[in-house]
Amino acid sequence: MKMIIKNGTIVTANDSYKADILIENRQIKAIGTDFDTADAQVINAADKYVMPGAVDVHTHIDLQAGQFHTSDDFFTGTRAAVCGGTTSVIEHLAFGPKNCSLRYQIDKYKKNANEKTVIDYGLHGVIQYVDDNVLKEMEQLTAEGISSFKIYMTYNFALDDASILRVLKKAQELNAVIAVHCENDTMINYLRQKYVREGNISPYYHALSRSDDSEAEAVERVLHLAHIADDAPIYIVHLSTKKGLDVIRQARSNGQKNIYAETCPQYLVCDAACYKRADGLKYVMSPPLRKKEDITALWRGLADGSIDVIATDHCPFYWKSDKQAGINDFTKCPNGAPGIEERAIIMFSEGVMKDRITLNKYVELLCTKPACIYGMYPQKGTLLPGSDADIMIIDPSENQKMNINNLHGTVDYTLYEGLNVKGKIINVIRAGEIVYDGNFTADAGTGSFIERRVLK
Repeated sequence: MKMIIKNGTIVTANDSYKADILIENRQIKAIGTDFDTADAQVINAADKYVMPGAVDVHTHIDLQAGQFHTSDDFFTGTRAAVCGGTTSVIEHLAFGPKNCSLRYQIDKYKKNANEKTVIDYGLHGVIQYVDDNVLKEMEQLTAEGISSFKIYMTYNFALDDASILRVLKKAQELNAVIAVHCENDTMINYLRQKYVREGNISPYYHALSRSDDSEAEAVERVLHLAHIADDAPIYIVHLSTKKGLDVIRQARSNGQKNIYAETCPQYLVCDAACYKRADGLKYVMSPPLRKKEDITALWRGLADGSIDVIATDHCPFYWKSDKQAGINDFTKCPNGAPGIEERAIIMFSEGVMKDRITLNKYVELLCTKPACIYGMYPQKGTLLPGSDADIMIIDPSENQKMNINNLHGTVDYTLYEGLNVKGKIINVIRAGEIVYDGNFTADAGTGSFIERRVLK
């Protein structure tokens, strides 16, 4: 069946204009006017914005972290995603067993995702150690459509500088993107142990133990390593501080290429005062929430192009059970928070409707740029003839209040409870099919694995 979206304002990263969209065989066939509506499903989008389906390139939907597993699986997590306008995700894998191959976790995740996802998905490889076999696997996996890999500078499988440099040199050879969690592990562990020893165990000390200097130092160090590796493609995940942003700007001004940066809604809406609340454990994530001046700096970085992507780092744990593990010691609380469904509409409200970013910048940050960086454009992230018919339609005239009972994941809280939101997602189309119109209608296992290209 063909579908026609009529009378809407089409918004891309570069333009906004009135036109209709003709959809056939899961793709956008044409954009124009006066399409024949015979035998077509017609959506009237008058006074509404018609945008590409959002792309979330940083999720932990199905994650085992020590004794804790995220509240979602690939069905419930992608259900929440699509009800929030997100039609493609790239999942960051959990660590596998010590000394496992790169492919070990990828095969495991593919099996789970293929059975359950309701949207298209990709995977980032996760590098836990480095040897010749791992570097060879990077080459093989890139050829198979997994063209990005995640490394950590903290946690149990943090890589040392020599290992990071080997990975970056291989990435530069392959033109693969290396996503990096930038925090100084030594600094963090020293402060965590100090605070616990002194009896400072409330959630507030989670933030203090992971300072802005910890992020900035790690960002600067990995950018130096990427530069040594002939400007290997580097992607800084969940940037949270003004200091870290300043380091990125300085590296670019020095002429370094292939630097990309991401931030997340939680670092644009919430601040460290949340840790002093009675429910402060809800906000235990890494990096932690920051000061209001960091929030201001990040919004400016989004507007001026210093930050490329808004993703989520969606990593939900139950508040009433999992998060309570940290009630007497913040170091025992699982790190992570939900956000996959909330991202698109909250960023529309807080960004576009508050004049912090333009409509076109909004589409660039949530749709087009992530698809470009991670090898999915123009299949994803834009509205062009031949692109996948993944579309979200937003009504800017509707207002709502964030409430966990109106969301579609399994977690029992949202970071944004009670927030007044301007705008509402009224339709989500995935592969030419309406899967959300106030009601969710997709079946498990209808999403597909995305074979991604290398950075161009």
